[in-house]
Amino acid sequence: MRKPVTLITGANGEIGHGLIEYLSTQDHTDVVALDLKPIDERLRPRVHASIPGDILDDFLMGRLVSEYEIHAIYHLAALLSTRAEYTPETAHNVNVEGTLKLIRLANEQARWHGHRVRFLFPSSIAVYGLPNVETKARVARVRETDWNFPTTMYGCNKLYCEHLGRYYTLHYRQLAAELSPSGVDFRAIRFPGLISAVTLPTGGTSDFAPEMIHAAARGEPYACFVGPEARIPFMAMPDGVKALTLLAEAPESKLTQRVYNVGAFSPTAAEIRDQVLKAFPKAHITFAPDRPRARIVDSWPGDVDDTPARRDWGWEPDFGMERAFHEYLVPTISRYYKEQGH
Repeated sequence: MRKPVTLITGANGEIGHGLIEYLSTQDHTDVVALDLKPIDERLRPRVHASIPGDILDDFLMGRLVSEYEIHAIYHLAALLSTRAEYTPETAHNVNVEGTLKLIRLANEQARWHGHRVRFLFPSSIAVYGLPNVETKARVARVRETDWNFPTTMYGCNKLYCEHLGRYYTLHYRQLAAELSPSGVDFRAIRFPGLISAVTLPTGGTSDFAPEMIHAAARGEPYACFVGPEARIPFMAMPDGVKALTLLAEAPESKLTQRVYNVGAFSPTAAEIRDQVLKAFPKAHITFAPDRPRARIVDSWPGDVDDTPARRDWGWEPDFGMERAFHEYLVPTISRYYKEQGH
């Protein structure tokens, strides 16, 4: 008998850490964690199995199918925005082809065990592309259906994967002679910049905020790669995990769409600097905009309209900016660097 499990890809990343912590407290959930690197040792007792490997490896996909009965997939593995700009073709392979392989796996699993597979997909505000800062200031809070003109390969990948998920859920093989219900229940969240206190920044274009905090905690100077007026929405990692699990647990009958914005707080880079200086008064933080990266940030919305998420599945963040910094980020990051001898 194959064991019923929840699969998490990219399990060693920022969201994966928090998600494993949460799911391990749920009695009915056994987690299989998949990542290119072996999972952190402290997380291993919390998962049923930890598998190092590449989502593009067909042999690995076959192993998963033969050993496990997969009822839910949290597909977190991705090549993030800054790194994707340097290797766009590789980003397409990982972000699109990898997602398609897993959606197909979900559909096949559902055919075998007879239950639809919930497929949770973290999308991004990178799917948006506003033409200039004047438009950005004018439109204020952006809805899911507005300004879907991404300027990065990462944003293009995420937007296309949203459409793939919607297709496999609602329209899969719609011209087939014998129609059968799709086995995929795809649900996506367009995350703002996520700030984690327990993992290091890993190449996202929104990482100027966590980089600022980590540098201050280490006692190192930091030159921010966007200007002080740059504004995008952010979220503390515990709220990111909360959003994913709330959406995963919502009855399908309550969902009016397959892709949802979620928001928490939307500071400027200068306001983030002010928060960091409250906690680390001796921190040396300057602004030295890297124009190409700063232009990408300027193309993303200053805030998002998350009314559908609040209405359909009760979304509400626990962490505003003050609480995120002074109850979560600063204490946890400070403790980490003290343990490292900083």
